[in-house]
Amino acid sequence: DQPFGPACAGVPKEGAGSFDGMAKDPVATAASNNPALSTLVTAVKQAGLVDTLNNAENITVFAPTNDAFAKIPKADLDKVLADKATLTKILTYHVVGEKLTPKQLENGSFETLQKGMITTKGSGENYTVNDVSKVVCGNVKTANANVYIVDTVLMPK
Repeated sequence: DQPFGPACAGVPKEGAGSFDGMAKDPVATAASNNPALSTLVTAVKQAGLVDTLNNAENITVFAPTNDAFAKIPKADLDKVLADKATLTKILTYHVVGEKLTPKQLENGSFETLQKGMITTKGSGENYTVNDVSKVVCGNVKTANANVYIVDTVLMPK
């Protein structure tokens, strides 16, 4: 039941940003202690979703890395970050209202907080979301969420 995936190696071994540290904090706080998720944390703050995510119970967050956000052309990303409504739609599309286990991701379809659906597939330590985004560090526990760190930002239809 340990976190898995190639990007897990980059997670700090100790302190608030480590797996043990993240397990003690609600999800937005936990993410803020992980350097690879700093763009996501900035976006969550811009959208005013920190309390929403921290106060939610039993959620799953597909958390794009800084590299995932870097794939979006800077001008487009800046535009999205400045548009709270669009930003909120995109971010809530990364959140499912239940704690998903890796087993559930093998061939899953889940409604997001944004109300759109995401699909997951895979097995072992290899999972994709919507066929485009790879889970690079999965099954990370926080106080109120399971987190799957992904390499591509998911865009609602």
